[in-house]
Amino acid sequence: MSKVEEMVEIIAVVRMNKMNETKRALSEIGVPAFSAAKVMGRGKGKVDYLLLKGAEAGYDEAISQLGPGPKLFPKRLLIVAVPTKLKDKVIRAIIRVNQTGEPGDGKIFVMPVTNVYRVRTGETDIVALS
Repeated sequence: MSKVEEMVEIIAVVRMNKMNETKRALSEIGVPAFSAAKVMGRGKGKVDYLLLKGAEAGYDEAISQLGPGPKLFPKRLLIVAVPTKLKDKVIRAIIRVNQTGEPGDGKIFVMPVTNVYRVRTGETDIVALS
């Protein structure tokens, strides 16, 4: 098996309020190492119905957020590099924690990783992931 097939990078965009649960779920399956960043984004939906309800109820904060263009929402971007054998386990954990059935639950992208280098030691590939 080539090194390209041995590792994958999983990028997940999830709700901000699901981050602690996601960290815990990944740790429980043996994947405590990952990177996370605060990001802004939106899906294909045109209206945030909770915001619209708030505006209709007269809440100034909701009214001020309704603008002429599509709104961006705060999300978390997770980046996890794992051996391919853990890919399905990581994806299931992320979905289990983040799936509410409502728009905005997020997306998961999986890409092959050709090489990994641990800067501190110079170790490469699967060894650098462990």
